[in-house]
Amino acid sequence: MFESMKARGMAALFACALAPAALAAEETDFAAVEAKIRELAPNVTSIALSDTPIEGLLQAQIGNEIVYVSRDGVYLVQGTMFNMNTRMNVTDEAKSVLRKELIQDLDPKQQITFGPEDADYDLLVFTDIDCGYCRKLHDQIEAYNDEGIAIHYLAFPRAGVGSHSYEKFVSVWCADDQQSALTLAKGGDEPDPQQCDNPIEAQYELGREVGVTGTPALLTADGALIPGYMSPADLRERLDAIASAQ
Repeated sequence: MFESMKARGMAALFACALAPAALAAEETDFAAVEAKIRELAPNVTSIALSDTPIEGLLQAQIGNEIVYVSRDGVYLVQGTMFNMNTRMNVTDEAKSVLRKELIQDLDPKQQITFGPEDADYDLLVFTDIDCGYCRKLHDQIEAYNDEGIAIHYLAFPRAGVGSHSYEKFVSVWCADDQQSALTLAKGGDEPDPQQCDNPIEAQYELGREVGVTGTPALLTADGALIPGYMSPADLRERLDAIASAQ
C-alpha cells in the first residue's frame, strides 16, 4: 500500500488530501482521522490510532504497517521515530508488537530446526537457499547452537514464488531428511526435485508481512527483527541486549 512512499525514502512527509475538521473531542479526532485514512486506503481492514510522545501526532497502525498522522488530519508521516534520550527506536517497538502477533501461532513442525529444545534463545530465521550470507550463517550452525541459540528456519526465496530458489526449498521440505537436504542445498548441491504439501509460499508471505526485505532475517519470539548476518558471538550479545532491555 505504501510502497511508492517507501521508494522516496524513509521519513517521507507529505500533505495528504485530508480536510481539517472542526472537532470538539478527542474521540471525534480519532474517528475523523480514521475516516480520512480509509479514503486513501479503502481496502484496509483494520486501522488503529493511538497517541505518541509527540503532542499532536498520532500513531496509525494500518494493517501491518505503522505510520503517523497529525491530529488535525492534515499530514501523514512515514518513517522512523527515535527517542534521542533513550536511543530507543519507537517505531520498531510498535512493529515488534505486530510481528509478535503474526508469529505467535506458528507451528514448530512447519520449521526446519537446528538446535536443542532447551536453548537460551529460539530464533526464527527467514532464509534463501541461494543467499551467500544465509550459507555463511548455516556453515556456523553449530557455533550458534554452542552460544545457546536454536535456529528455526522459515523459507524466504528472494526471487519469489515459483522461482528456482522457491522450487529448491519445496524439494528440501519434501525430502525425508529435511536438515540434511537443506545443508546440502546450502552447500551448492541441487536437490532432487520433489513435490508435496508444503508451507513455503505461506512462509514467504509471512516474511513480507513482518517486514523482511533481505536474507537472512532474524526474528525473536518477542518480535524484534534483526536484518542480516551476525557472527555467533555478536548475535548472542545482541540477543542478550534485547532481552535485558525488555
